[in-house]
Amino acid sequence: MNHVKDILARKGSNAISVLPDTTVLDALKVMAENNIGSVMVMQDGKYLGIVTERDYSRKVILKGKNSTDTHVSEIMSSELPHIKPDDTIEHCMELMTNSNIRYLPVFKNDHLEGIISITDVVKETILKQQQTIRHLDSYINS
Repeated sequence: MNHVKDILARKGSNAISVLPDTTVLDALKVMAENNIGSVMVMQDGKYLGIVTERDYSRKVILKGKNSTDTHVSEIMSSELPHIKPDDTIEHCMELMTNSNIRYLPVFKNDHLEGIISITDVVKETILKQQQTIRHLDSYINS
């Protein structure tokens, strides 16, 4: 069974973050520069929330707000479920599916360890299936 720590070991635990008073436009620039769909909102090393492209489209564009005047603290999601490095990929998939979310912050002893996305979870699932196929193929052909 694969765990969140397997994803973090492969992709790294460096979560890109911005301050709560960062404008939405500047946060979007950070996302574009890093080819990511979300940024963590942190202050003084403390996790406050996450801002995603979905937050931008639903809480800025659709509400007629201006991305140069709106701060990420106004649109961030702060109530996402927290997961631990030892949580299973299956548990994450269930959380993401049931809550209709694409990102999960990873914490160990109240310290942010990183973030995983639905893409990370799907890739990990595919890798596990490929590994199972290789083992079965090896067993059949030996």
